Amino acid sequence: MMTRHPLSGAYWALAAVCFFWGTTYVAIRMALESFPPLTLVSVRFLLSGGILLAWALITGQHFPSRRELLRTSLNGVITIGVGNACVVIAETRIASGLAALFITTSPFYMVGIESLIPGGAAIHAPTIGGMVIGFLGAGLLVTRGASGAGSGHEMWGFLLLQLGNLGWAYGSIRQRRVYTTVHPVLSGAFQQLATGLFYIIPAMLLESAPVRWNARGVMALFYLVTFGSIVGYSAYLIAMERLPVAVVSLYTYINPIVAVSLGWLLYQEPFGLRECAAMAVIFLGVWMVKRFGQRPAVN
Repeated sequence: MMTRHPLSGAYWALAAVCFFWGTTYVAIRMALESFPPLTLVSVRFLLSGGILLAWALITGQHFPSRRELLRTSLNGVITIGVGNACVVIAETRIASGLAALFITTSPFYMVGIESLIPGGAAIHAPTIGGMVIGFLGAGLLVTRGASGAGSGHEMWGFLLLQLGNLGWAYGSIRQRRVYTTVHPVLSGAFQQLATGLFYIIPAMLLESAPVRWNARGVMALFYLVTFGSIVGYSAYLIAMERLPVAVVSLYTYINPIVAVSLGWLLYQEPFGLRECAAMAVIFLGVWMVKRFGQRPAVN
């Protein structure tokens, strides 16, 4: 009789993150056909957080203390509220596949923040070299005309998504260090609901464009709620809780491949030799950061 590996569930969760999050980039582009960006963020996470919270109530899940609830909710606003909102806003000007490639640099921020936290691993020269190589690869994409637009939107999108990467990495590491007695899915429910609530007022005050109801945009919203938030983010929290950061961040290799493929198939987003070369250079930098970022200190 075969014995189930104790971490098999965590690895299945990581597999879900690798695939479903890759599809969300093109789903966001579709949803933006109907919803302004901040409205999309708010509605998406109000729905997903509310559904997950209902599940927790129905199944009788153990709820966190008030202090843990506040910390978890704040981490959600930092992680999702900054990270995902930057992606959504960026996709109003740049291609979905390009946004996914810019997000690939997120492990650099994970490693950098870990090194600044007491007890975190120090950054070594090869790790810094990997970061430099990765950003050089991104530089191939932000130079004029890399995606065919030639209007400077690439640099704007790159900088905005680096802010998103910073928020995502910082919030994820903060949440990883929170001692919790509740199920990761319940933590995700509070994080998503807090994000949805946080963006209600900005969406009302800053966005004047009306919602343009169409079937494809609404279907994309519900896809994001189901597979991007309920399935994907819950799986991400489970993986982050049970697997090393270096292993979890492998999804950054898979997501852009899925996103670029779907963007090319569904929207004819340009993807030529320049983009292939940039992807290869970024992946090399990410690999170096993963390879050398976990090197133990010499006593």
